[in-house]
Amino acid sequence: MRPFYVTTPIYYVNDKPHIGHAYSTVAADVLARYAKLRGRPTRFLTGTDEHGQKIEEKAKELGKDPQAFVDVMSPPFRDAFVELGCDFDDYIRTTEPRHEEKVQELWKILFAKGDIYLGDYEGWYSVADESFITETELKALDEVTRSKVVRVKEPSYFFKLSAYGDALLEFYEQNPTFVQPEGRFNEVKAFVKEGLRDLSVSRTSFTWGIPVPGDDAHVMFVWFDALTNYMSALGGPAKEGEAPLYDRFWPHGGSDDAQVVHIVGKDILRFHAVFWPAFLLAAGLQPPTQVFAHGWLTINGEKMSKRFGNFIPPGPLVEAFGADVVRYYLMREVGFGQDGDFAHKQVFARYHGELGNGLGNLLQRIVASILKNEFGGAVPAPTEIGDEERELVAVAEKSAAVAAHHLDLVAPHRALDAIFELVAAANRYVDRTAPWALAKAGDKERLATVCYHVLESLRWLSVMLAPFLPSKTADLRAQLGVSALTPEEAMDQWPKAGDFGGLPAGTLTAPAAPLFPRFDPKTEAEILEKLGANKPAEAAKPAKKEKKVEEKKDAPKAEAPKTDDKSEASAPIAFDDFVKVDLRVGLILEAEAVPKSDKLVRCQIDLGEEKPRQVLAGIRKHYDPEALVGKRVVVVANLAPRKMMGLESHGMILAASDTDHGLSVLGLEKEITPGTRVS
Repeated sequence: MRPFYVTTPIYYVNDKPHIGHAYSTVAADVLARYAKLRGRPTRFLTGTDEHGQKIEEKAKELGKDPQAFVDVMSPPFRDAFVELGCDFDDYIRTTEPRHEEKVQELWKILFAKGDIYLGDYEGWYSVADESFITETELKALDEVTRSKVVRVKEPSYFFKLSAYGDALLEFYEQNPTFVQPEGRFNEVKAFVKEGLRDLSVSRTSFTWGIPVPGDDAHVMFVWFDALTNYMSALGGPAKEGEAPLYDRFWPHGGSDDAQVVHIVGKDILRFHAVFWPAFLLAAGLQPPTQVFAHGWLTINGEKMSKRFGNFIPPGPLVEAFGADVVRYYLMREVGFGQDGDFAHKQVFARYHGELGNGLGNLLQRIVASILKNEFGGAVPAPTEIGDEERELVAVAEKSAAVAAHHLDLVAPHRALDAIFELVAAANRYVDRTAPWALAKAGDKERLATVCYHVLESLRWLSVMLAPFLPSKTADLRAQLGVSALTPEEAMDQWPKAGDFGGLPAGTLTAPAAPLFPRFDPKTEAEILEKLGANKPAEAAKPAKKEKKVEEKKDAPKAEAPKTDDKSEASAPIAFDDFVKVDLRVGLILEAEAVPKSDKLVRCQIDLGEEKPRQVLAGIRKHYDPEALVGKRVVVVANLAPRKMMGLESHGMILAASDTDHGLSVLGLEKEITPGTRVS
């Protein structure tokens, strides 16, 4: 099997870890756990970036030696990731000798080739971003960042980045999925096509960094240092046979090379997609397979940032909900690759609606009641298999295949959509077959078949959800009476067509406490209060006003009935008026952004009619169009057609929004048939 190497960014240690760091690291952990389930040799790296001017200044401000400062600041990152259940294979620090040695080795290779030369640098330097910037980039910076930009003039070594524009474009052409999502790749290619300038790769104005070989007056540019961690952690660059991990997990140009995926935030994409492959190509080394740039998590519409002091530490969330729930929410709530807003109340909604009522309830309905009472807790052997069973097996096989496909594409949110299709199908199967009625009627043979198919579905789910919920799925497997997925047993366990039926009859189940016990309203309110989630959002009124202006530009107008009531409640309407509104369940088959509109999404929706309906929805700022495909929504089906941006819309998707959570389309908990009337 093709080796798999996944990395997170190495995190800058000038402050404490926050939920944005958790987002990247959990995503990488999910991919690593999934790769192991597919039987692939896997390595997962994370760590901390500990050099640079910001670190030197922060340490000086605190009266500390820089090394002593980073020795205190790095461990909390490791601890936070362990607390989140992240099972990394290596944790690298850029102050380690093994890293410094390999960075200097890469420098020597480039210097010997003439791709690094000594010159003078004069221009703008952003201390906040640890990068050199142009006049144009300076004007685009926010006020806080601009205040930390300085004009520098000093001797500097330069990397001949300008000489590698064509080589980069050729590499991009040969590797069309090198950067994902595709839109970000287009931005990278456009940047390179504009022309590249040589890159300053050393500094003399501070000393906290890796010394330039042969010239101790210079320390290396922090990004030349930091990016090399992905290779130095494997012992490379190295000659064949000198570093087994490097030989196995870094690509060397062969057809069976390792797959290397860097998970990064979109704000550091240019360093990873332009500078890093340029360094490697210049050194005659193979670049990574893919750089996946995810979006930002925001709070009240603002980017989480240590600079702004509005970040959420992961520790209190883990204490309140448990690591698995936090992991699930991060991977489920936001389309990976897109920006998304963190909302504490939505954690509860996902917890109760999907994990509790969906997965947990499915287990409790069979194991904790019927199986215990009717079969002494042992898994019964199925007898006659009917259409309902074949339908459930088909959903299970499709769910596993589609989830695997999306995880291969680094789309964990879409994988969870597919997995929960099986959760929903198994719950529907229970509703249709009514095992409690079979037990009451004494139909043991039919009951045995029903119980077995639910239990085997749960076993499949315990594998497919293991990358996301490693602890809870271990508990689930314990209740099913099957062994935990240890690292050895996890290899090549992902379910596939033909595998359904692997749960041995006679296996003794072990009913236990619910996997996801409900939070009562009082406890929920106390947790929200403790987490500071009930604080009113700042600048909510201006944001709301701006939104109304935008809606007039693209969206259909709707006049509210006039009323003297100062509350937000609408005036009462007659029931006969209400029933005139035809609300239908719709399944979104296709979704794409409307050109020249920053708001509209054009959807093709199955409403149970002869052909799909075209509906335009002003939700692009809240949803990636791709993430809408497969969603069941509520549609106003008898709304008069309306033209927007030259396109005709035949309906309206219902949604709700508030200042705390933004906008959310109204969905359905179960897979109701498209076209069903909502009443």
